[in-house]
Amino acid sequence: MYMVLRKYTNVRSVADAARRAKSGIGQILRESHGFKSYYVLDGGEGVCVAVMTFEDRESAIAANKRVLEFVQASLHDLHLGDPEIITGDVLVMIKTDA
Repeated sequence: MYMVLRKYTNVRSVADAARRAKSGIGQILRESHGFKSYYVLDGGEGVCVAVMTFEDRESAIAANKRVLEFVQASLHDLHLGDPEIITGDVLVMIKTDA
């Protein structure tokens, strides 16, 4: 599994960014080969972190490119700026049995 984290700072409204990303980015990801999961968290004080997981690196890189294009085109009014991006292979995953 491969993970992509995008961290935005000084976001005008994290809640609005998350709401708008849910439909737009959600659609992109659902159509992306190898997509596994997507999370957005409010880190407080204008920090927004998006986490995506994929089956492999190639799928993640292709989808992340499309997501960044959407963000630049559709969420520019939220002043997200360029995100800090961290990517890599998932080494440990622990899930509940429930």
